[in-house]
Amino acid sequence: MARCELIALHPQHPAPQHLAHVAEVLRGGGVVAYPTDSVYGLGCDIASPKAVERIMRIKGIKPKDAKFSLICCSIAQAAQFAKIDNTAFRLMKRTLPGPFTYLLPGLHHVPDHLMGRRRTLGVRIPSSPIALGIQEHLGRPLLNTSAKSTDGLQVYPAEPTEIFERYQNLLDLVIDGGLGGTVPSTVVDCTGREPTITRQGLGEL
Repeated sequence: MARCELIALHPQHPAPQHLAHVAEVLRGGGVVAYPTDSVYGLGCDIASPKAVERIMRIKGIKPKDAKFSLICCSIAQAAQFAKIDNTAFRLMKRTLPGPFTYLLPGLHHVPDHLMGRRRTLGVRIPSSPIALGIQEHLGRPLLNTSAKSTDGLQVYPAEPTEIFERYQNLLDLVIDGGLGGTVPSTVVDCTGREPTITRQGLGEL
Protein backbone atom coordinates (compact mmCIF):
# COMPACT_ATOMS: atom_id res chain seq x y z
CA MET A 1 0.00 0.00 0.00
CA ALA A 2 1.30 3.45 -0.91
CA ARG A 3 1.83 6.18 1.67
CA CYS A 4 -1.46 7.51 3.05
CA GLU A 5 -2.48 10.92 1.70
CA LEU A 6 -3.96 13.74 3.75
CA ILE A 7 -5.85 16.24 1.61
CA ALA A 8 -7.90 19.27 2.66
CA LEU A 9 -11.32 19.89 1.10
CA HIS A 10 -13.68 22.80 1.67
CA PRO A 11 -16.61 21.33 3.67
CA GLN A 12 -19.27 23.10 1.59
CA HIS A 13 -17.54 23.56 -1.75
CA PRO A 14 -15.09 20.68 -2.29
CA ALA A 15 -13.02 20.99 -5.47
CA PRO A 16 -14.30 18.61 -8.18
CA GLN A 17 -10.77 17.55 -9.14
CA HIS A 18 -10.09 16.47 -5.55
CA LEU A 19 -13.37 14.54 -5.39
CA ALA A 20 -12.45 12.83 -8.66
CA HIS A 21 -9.08 11.87 -7.18
CA VAL A 22 -10.75 10.35 -4.11
CA ALA A 23 -13.11 8.37 -6.35
CA GLU A 24 -10.13 7.07 -8.33
CA VAL A 25 -8.47 5.88 -5.12
CA LEU A 26 -11.70 4.09 -4.19
CA ARG A 27 -12.04 2.45 -7.60
CA GLY A 28 -8.50 1.15 -7.15
CA GLY A 29 -9.54 -0.70 -3.98
CA GLY A 30 -8.54 2.05 -1.56
CA VAL A 31 -10.03 2.81 1.84
CA VAL A 32 -10.53 6.45 2.82
CA ALA A 33 -11.65 8.51 5.80
CA TYR A 34 -14.02 11.41 5.16
CA PRO A 35 -16.50 13.67 6.96
CA THR A 36 -20.25 13.16 6.91
CA ASP A 37 -22.95 15.34 8.46
CA SER A 38 -22.42 13.54 11.77
CA VAL A 39 -19.07 11.85 12.47
CA TYR A 40 -16.09 11.00 10.29
CA GLY A 41 -16.47 7.76 8.41
CA LEU A 42 -14.33 5.10 6.78
CA GLY A 43 -15.41 4.11 3.30
CA CYS A 44 -14.64 2.06 0.23
CA ASP A 45 -16.13 1.09 -3.12
CA ILE A 46 -18.95 -1.43 -2.66
CA ALA A 47 -17.68 -3.20 -5.78
CA SER A 48 -14.39 -4.11 -4.06
CA PRO A 49 -14.79 -7.08 -1.67
CA LYS A 50 -11.10 -6.87 -0.75
CA ALA A 51 -11.55 -3.25 0.35
CA VAL A 52 -14.59 -4.27 2.42
CA GLU A 53 -12.45 -6.97 4.06
CA ARG A 54 -9.81 -4.34 4.82
CA ILE A 55 -12.38 -2.21 6.63
CA MET A 56 -13.47 -5.25 8.67
CA ARG A 57 -9.86 -5.85 9.70
CA ILE A 58 -9.37 -2.17 10.57
CA LYS A 59 -12.51 -2.21 12.72
CA GLY A 60 -11.75 -5.65 14.15
CA ILE A 61 -15.11 -7.16 13.20
CA LYS A 62 -16.20 -10.44 11.64
CA PRO A 63 -18.30 -10.53 8.44
CA LYS A 64 -21.35 -11.86 10.29
CA ASP A 65 -21.16 -8.96 12.73
CA ALA A 66 -20.66 -6.24 10.12
CA LYS A 67 -22.98 -3.25 10.38
CA PHE A 68 -22.24 -1.16 7.33
CA SER A 69 -24.29 1.51 5.66
CA LEU A 70 -24.37 2.71 2.08
CA ILE A 71 -23.91 6.37 1.23
CA CYS A 72 -26.45 6.95 -1.54
CA CYS A 73 -27.31 10.05 -3.55
CA SER A 74 -31.08 9.48 -3.53
CA ILE A 75 -33.87 7.26 -2.25
CA ALA A 76 -34.22 5.92 -5.80
CA GLN A 77 -30.61 4.74 -5.75
CA ALA A 78 -31.08 3.20 -2.30
CA ALA A 79 -34.09 1.27 -3.65
CA GLN A 80 -31.73 -0.56 -6.02
CA PHE A 81 -30.19 -2.27 -2.99
CA ALA A 82 -32.86 -2.33 -0.27
CA LYS A 83 -36.59 -2.87 0.04
CA ILE A 84 -38.28 0.43 0.90
CA ASP A 85 -41.96 0.19 1.83
CA ASN A 86 -44.35 3.13 1.90
CA THR A 87 -43.77 3.91 5.58
CA ALA A 88 -40.00 3.93 5.22
CA PHE A 89 -40.26 5.98 2.04
CA ARG A 90 -42.32 8.68 3.73
CA LEU A 91 -39.87 8.88 6.65
CA MET A 92 -36.85 8.99 4.37
CA LYS A 93 -38.38 11.62 2.11
CA ARG A 94 -39.12 13.82 5.13
CA THR A 95 -35.73 13.50 6.84
CA LEU A 96 -33.13 13.03 4.10
CA PRO A 97 -30.60 14.35 3.32
CA GLY A 98 -29.77 14.38 7.01
CA PRO A 99 -28.06 12.56 9.90
CA PHE A 100 -30.16 9.39 9.77
CA THR A 101 -29.29 5.78 9.00
CA TYR A 102 -32.25 3.70 7.85
CA LEU A 103 -31.97 -0.05 8.43
CA LEU A 104 -33.77 -1.83 5.59
CA PRO A 105 -34.12 -5.38 4.22
CA GLY A 106 -31.45 -6.01 1.60
CA LEU A 107 -32.51 -7.21 -1.84
CA HIS A 108 -31.56 -10.72 -2.95
CA HIS A 109 -28.95 -9.61 -5.48
CA VAL A 110 -26.93 -7.64 -2.91
CA PRO A 111 -23.61 -9.41 -2.20
CA ASP A 112 -23.19 -11.08 1.18
CA HIS A 113 -20.14 -8.98 2.02
CA LEU A 114 -22.35 -5.87 2.22
CA MET A 115 -24.80 -7.33 4.75
CA GLY A 116 -24.59 -8.91 8.18
CA ARG A 117 -26.34 -12.02 9.44
CA ARG A 118 -29.75 -10.30 9.36
CA ARG A 119 -29.51 -9.63 5.61
CA THR A 120 -30.15 -5.95 6.23
CA LEU A 121 -28.58 -2.75 4.94
CA GLY A 122 -28.12 0.63 6.49
CA VAL A 123 -28.82 3.48 4.08
CA ARG A 124 -27.53 7.03 4.48
CA ILE A 125 -28.07 10.17 2.41
CA PRO A 126 -26.04 12.69 4.42
CA SER A 127 -26.24 16.44 3.97
CA SER A 128 -22.49 16.55 3.40
CA PRO A 129 -21.19 17.97 0.11
CA ILE A 130 -17.96 16.01 0.54
CA ALA A 131 -19.60 12.62 1.17
CA LEU A 132 -22.18 13.12 -1.58
CA GLY A 133 -19.53 14.51 -3.94
CA ILE A 134 -17.37 11.42 -3.49
CA GLN A 135 -20.37 9.19 -4.14
CA GLU A 136 -21.31 11.17 -7.24
CA HIS A 137 -17.82 10.89 -8.73
CA LEU A 138 -17.61 7.20 -7.83
CA GLY A 139 -20.89 6.55 -9.62
CA ARG A 140 -22.26 4.05 -7.11
CA PRO A 141 -22.94 3.89 -3.37
CA LEU A 142 -20.05 4.23 -0.97
CA LEU A 143 -19.69 1.66 1.79
CA ASN A 144 -19.64 3.53 5.10
CA THR A 145 -18.79 2.82 8.70
CA SER A 146 -17.84 5.22 11.46
CA ALA A 147 -14.24 5.95 12.36
CA LYS A 148 -15.14 5.10 15.95
CA SER A 149 -12.28 4.09 18.18
CA THR A 150 -11.90 0.36 18.73
CA ASP A 151 -9.65 0.69 21.79
CA GLY A 152 -12.50 0.26 24.24
CA LEU A 153 -13.17 3.98 24.67
CA GLN A 154 -15.78 3.97 21.89
CA VAL A 155 -15.25 7.61 20.97
CA TYR A 156 -15.69 9.30 17.63
CA PRO A 157 -12.55 11.25 16.64
CA ALA A 158 -13.43 14.73 15.37
CA GLU A 159 -9.98 16.00 14.38
CA PRO A 160 -8.93 14.83 10.90
CA THR A 161 -5.26 15.06 11.90
CA GLU A 162 -5.99 12.66 14.78
CA ILE A 163 -7.65 10.26 12.34
CA PHE A 164 -4.65 10.52 10.05
CA GLU A 165 -2.22 9.76 12.87
CA ARG A 166 -4.29 6.81 14.02
CA TYR A 167 -5.00 5.23 10.64
CA GLN A 168 -2.20 6.38 8.35
CA ASN A 169 -0.71 2.88 8.18
CA LEU A 170 -4.09 1.34 7.37
CA LEU A 171 -5.75 3.79 4.98
CA ASP A 172 -4.94 5.15 1.55
CA LEU A 173 -6.34 8.65 2.03
CA VAL A 174 -7.74 10.89 4.77
CA ILE A 175 -9.83 13.93 3.91
CA ASP A 176 -9.52 16.98 6.11
CA GLY A 177 -12.94 18.52 5.83
CA GLY A 178 -12.71 20.46 9.05
CA LEU A 179 -13.70 19.52 12.56
CA GLY A 180 -16.13 16.61 12.57
CA GLY A 181 -18.95 15.75 14.93
CA THR A 182 -18.86 13.47 17.96
CA VAL A 183 -22.50 12.33 17.86
CA PRO A 184 -23.38 9.63 15.29
CA SER A 185 -26.46 9.47 13.11
CA THR A 186 -29.81 8.31 14.45
CA VAL A 187 -30.53 4.72 13.40
CA VAL A 188 -34.11 3.91 12.39
CA ASP A 189 -34.94 0.21 11.99
CA CYS A 190 -37.53 -0.21 9.24
CA THR A 191 -37.36 -4.02 9.04
CA GLY A 192 -40.28 -4.67 11.40
CA ARG A 193 -43.95 -3.79 11.43
CA GLU A 194 -43.27 -0.27 12.70
CA PRO A 195 -40.14 1.91 12.41
CA THR A 196 -38.09 1.84 15.61
CA ILE A 197 -35.26 4.09 16.71
CA THR A 198 -32.45 1.73 17.76
CA ARG A 199 -29.88 4.48 18.33
CA GLN A 200 -30.76 8.04 19.13
CA GLY A 201 -28.08 10.22 17.61
CA LEU A 202 -27.88 13.58 15.93
CA GLY A 203 -31.11 13.39 13.95
CA GLU A 204 -34.53 14.06 15.50
CA LEU A 205 -37.59 12.40 13.99
